[in-house]
Amino acid sequence: MIKNLLNLFFPQICGACSNQLSDNELHICTNCRHQLPLTNFHDDPENAVHKILYGRVKLQQATALLHFSKKGMVQQLMHNLKYRGQESIGECLGAWLGESLKDMASYQSIDVVVPVPLHKAKLKSRGYNQVDKFGQTLATALNATYNTSVLVKTTNTKTQVFKDRLKRQTGNNSNFELKNGHFLKNKHVLLVDDIITTGATIEDCASQLLKIEDLKLSLATMAITD
Repeated sequence: MIKNLLNLFFPQICGACSNQLSDNELHICTNCRHQLPLTNFHDDPENAVHKILYGRVKLQQATALLHFSKKGMVQQLMHNLKYRGQESIGECLGAWLGESLKDMASYQSIDVVVPVPLHKAKLKSRGYNQVDKFGQTLATALNATYNTSVLVKTTNTKTQVFKDRLKRQTGNNSNFELKNGHFLKNKHVLLVDDIITTGATIEDCASQLLKIEDLKLSLATMAITD
């Protein structure tokens, strides 16, 4: 009765379509769950994430849960997660992907999950890193630890693909910095992010992590742009 009363005044809505959730639904309604464009990349070693980063980053495994297209329901999910405080969406997607990966031998060797970090100014402004719940839930599914301190973002930049490319061409410093990463020696690290587009951010983070001796690196994102 209390739950029904709370739903009356504070209705729980679907992160993809904004319709009210029923009592047995969490975060995303059943209808949207059936319509979400899953990639199933974890079953395809030649998937699009690997292809984006081929020759740029040495990865053991790479996957993305969903296909992202403009004005689609995945864009709505990402917008609600990133700008409207609906962190539970990240938890939901992490549990979804974790259920698929936890029984795969290639992901069972993951030791540590590391998120792409936000700059401290953006983190203070937003109040949370939209990748955290996703990464934490994946780490739990894979029996791995979750670490937010090893990678630090040193510049407060917006997503600027061409600027990132120019920085690589001119040899300017990375937007990220490695902090006390010695404990990751000989470890298998899963780097996690929300969306992969050109792969510039992932390449930047990976370049720092791969400075660690004998580190193996894999990647998982919530979505990949079409």
